[in-house]
Amino acid sequence: MKNVKSIGHVAVSVKDIERSLDFYVNKLGFDEMFRLERDNRLWIVYLRVTDTQYIELFPDGVGDSAPPFANVGFNHLCLEVDDIDGAIAELTSKGVVLTAEKKLGVDHNYQAWIADPEGNRIELMQLGEKALQLQAIARIKAGG
Repeated sequence: MKNVKSIGHVAVSVKDIERSLDFYVNKLGFDEMFRLERDNRLWIVYLRVTDTQYIELFPDGVGDSAPPFANVGFNHLCLEVDDIDGAIAELTSKGVVLTAEKKLGVDHNYQAWIADPEGNRIELMQLGEKALQLQAIARIKAGG
């Protein structure tokens, strides 16, 4: 579809909204934008990633944690960072534990992994100089 500009938001069901807000707001640094209610109960908390990209947190999720990696459906959220070492240092100073240490991925990007309190996987990614994504964009812009 040619008229898509970006991914507008990712919606995540969470079991404990306060614990999740502590993680996404206080540790990752996303601003709470607004809350929506339905039937006089909290329905969605909207968090700002960028001016046009958001995370929606839906409280009262069912289950104890996110499904395993190989399950069909949502697999992980990737947050692109400018400085992965700085991002790792900032997060670990706030008590966020890496679930996978920094490494150079097969796409030539640096990555490290964390998880939110519900176990949803979050990749931290810094595009590398030889990133396959950058090479593909260059080919597309060149007409090939």
